[in-house]
Amino acid sequence: MDREQLLGHYEWSVGVCFRHPAAGGTETTVIKTLYPPDGGREVVRACQECVLRMESQRREAALEGGFVYEPGRVGQELHPN
Repeated sequence: MDREQLLGHYEWSVGVCFRHPAAGGTETTVIKTLYPPDGGREVVRACQECVLRMESQRREAALEGGFVYEPGRVGQELHPN
């Protein structure tokens, strides 16, 4: 799967990447929503380069651990085969 196909699994809008906050607003996607114990909601966003890195890491972890790899699910748990 090429870069554009992989990125096509996500919805993109301007936001701040959790790994690169100093870069300011850029194309990002929501990868996780956190609900802290003290209340509220925190949306974690990632830029395209970070999503590609996390997809690669997730794919490798799935192969090594015998899990199912499905693109477009960064931030979600891997599921056994």
